[in-house]
Amino acid sequence: MNRLFTAPVLLITSLLAMSSILSGCTAVVGAGATVGVAAVQERGLKGRASDLKIEALVLEKFVKAGFKVAATIGAEVYEGRVLLTGASKDTKITDQAVKLTWQVDGVKEVLNEIQIGAESGISDIAQDSWITAQLKSKMTFDQEILSINYVVETVNRTVYLIGIGQNKAELDRVKQHAAQVKFVRNVISHVRVKT
Repeated sequence: MNRLFTAPVLLITSLLAMSSILSGCTAVVGAGATVGVAAVQERGLKGRASDLKIEALVLEKFVKAGFKVAATIGAEVYEGRVLLTGASKDTKITDQAVKLTWQVDGVKEVLNEIQIGAESGISDIAQDSWITAQLKSKMTFDQEILSINYVVETVNRTVYLIGIGQNKAELDRVKQHAAQVKFVRNVISHVRVKT
């Protein structure tokens, strides 16, 4: 009787142990894939690390500011260029976000694309996320676009792009894909074309 009970317990224990080992492998593979993607990007591994550091410091400044900046304003960093997006009815918040961003070491340019006079509701945020996902998918499956070199943000159906285009033709394809996504009102590009 004891043996019959022990076999299933051992089986379950073994499966749980294998599961945790495989989860660890997934985390290692995921981290390895992230490093691999960063290494292939035009800005390289060092550039990606620098941009992540700048982004973290900008967001930390927003949180320490003590008001709604972190909830209403987003920051994407590419080559030290900070793209601020979001929507706010309060111009003081947007002015403060720009000021705080310039205080971070390594910031080369602040691209203020914060929409004034409107805020995003839950349905807007959901629709914007859907638009971003659709565009990223189109870019990923277009063999004439190196999608890893682009960052996409969508706010109130306006698509914002930042990154490095291989050439003007590639950037034009990205903008065309963006314009063709359902519900998109406008496409604003801050992409630098590689020289």
